[in-house]
Amino acid sequence: MSRKSLYHVPTDLIAERVRKNGHRTITSIGDISRRQGIADNDDAKVAAPDMLAELRLDNLKLVAKLRDAKELAAEAGDNATDGLLDDWTDQAEERAWFLLEIAQKD
Repeated sequence: MSRKSLYHVPTDLIAERVRKNGHRTITSIGDISRRQGIADNDDAKVAAPDMLAELRLDNLKLVAKLRDAKELAAEAGDNATDGLLDDWTDQAEERAWFLLEIAQKD
């Protein structure tokens, strides 16, 4: 699988699930910007320990958002989305743990 397709797989899966449930998907970059829940860091220089800490917190925020989405999927009886969210939550939790471990190594 190419690098490009690896990045598009989660996006395609999300869009597919949203459409299958009769809803509209994101329509533009501006739409994405208005909906983003994790702030951009546009600093020109970020120290490595700070970067690791920020990435860890971003992944923990993602875990919280995924859990919220899982509740919505369960309420809607959408088992397929529920299962995808379990996998993505596990992956984000693993990344957060790994980033914590890396940051603690001296």
